[in-house]
Amino acid sequence: MAASPVALVAQTGEHKPLSAQESDPVRLGWMQGTPPPADRVLHVADGSFFRFPALRWSVVHMRELLPTVRVSRGSAAPMALPYALDPGIDKVAFKPWHADTTMTWEQSLWTNYTDGILVMHRGRVVYERYFGALGPTDVHAVMSLTKSFTGTLAAMLLAEGVLDEHKPAAFYVPELAGSAFGDATVRQLMDMTTGLHYSENYADPKADVWMFGAAGEPNRMPGDGRGPLGYCAYLETVRKEGEHGAAFHYKTVNSDALGWVIARASGKPVDELLAERIWGRIGMEQDGYYQVDALGTPFTGGGFNASLRDLARFGELIRDKGRHQGEQVIPQRAVEDIMAGGSKEAFAKSGYTELRGWSYRDMWWITGNAHGAFMARGVHGQAIYIDPKAEMVIVRLASHPVAANTANDATSLPAYQAVAEYLMKQQ
Repeated sequence: MAASPVALVAQTGEHKPLSAQESDPVRLGWMQGTPPPADRVLHVADGSFFRFPALRWSVVHMRELLPTVRVSRGSAAPMALPYALDPGIDKVAFKPWHADTTMTWEQSLWTNYTDGILVMHRGRVVYERYFGALGPTDVHAVMSLTKSFTGTLAAMLLAEGVLDEHKPAAFYVPELAGSAFGDATVRQLMDMTTGLHYSENYADPKADVWMFGAAGEPNRMPGDGRGPLGYCAYLETVRKEGEHGAAFHYKTVNSDALGWVIARASGKPVDELLAERIWGRIGMEQDGYYQVDALGTPFTGGGFNASLRDLARFGELIRDKGRHQGEQVIPQRAVEDIMAGGSKEAFAKSGYTELRGWSYRDMWWITGNAHGAFMARGVHGQAIYIDPKAEMVIVRLASHPVAANTANDATSLPAYQAVAEYLMKQQ
């Protein structure tokens, strides 16, 4: 699950990182003072803004560091969320994967470097906490959780007949005809079953993801000799490898190609479409924001920023199969397509050994568990976890020192399941 292309920098050193308490960004004083002390100043140019522990401040302040485009919440009053807080959730115990001892829900929040977490049960907020630099009125970078917004918009357009999942991407975006995406179908983009010659291995300094990152840098100048300028220009250069449709390959460029298809098919850029179709219709408290490249194109693979409560509102909308206060905001067919999941056989070829039985559909991760749970996921611990059977939505924003979610799944996924089982026993 990709970080922002402009933030593809080394995340940790060789030593054990500071704990969540030790790395509290308020305690460390990043960018505080007028002006801040020299050793507390963070920069985009040298990547310091996204190295741990500084990233714990930056994920809540992206708009101060990078150019963005607004996703308007509209002018209506925010919809109040009903509350019925349950202090018993902190004591819910579970056993992490491959562990011999149990851990409590509250302990897991510190272990996973949580910045904010909110649990909804049957439409009511039963748990809400904030840590570090994040507060109720702040927005937070959601990383690859962004992809699930992109996939949801595409699923909506499919349900409405604006998109045809069997059409190749080049049908909607002729500029992609000469690229690997040209003969990939819209469905293959949505489920990431494209065959691309593209490496997203951040540990390899020669990986393709670095060129993609350079293309997305917002302060690039035309003719600077550094390759394609802008996300779209880069997508035109991606070459094919293997066959489309054979296996699930998690590659962020699929999301940006899909974002381009969505924009062309709908006639609106993704930021405007998201505002018009979802963000401005369900009583959000804050505007959302996309990071953009030098041409103002939103990074639809990982550049969205939003508040904890608003992400919970979106999660609840999905749990209710697209309905909000009696209005069908998202076609029910679109949500049901997400929940049905993708090919488990294709997913099994991806190498996610700890996620056996999972699948990927419409840029959502489908667990395949007995509760039918599914989720949006992003690096450093971002998550929207929806459990239909438990009537539960969990949203977590985090700044874990390790980007890959393999670093926190063992203490996150079983915790979500334990809270679901706890809530199912409540009145």
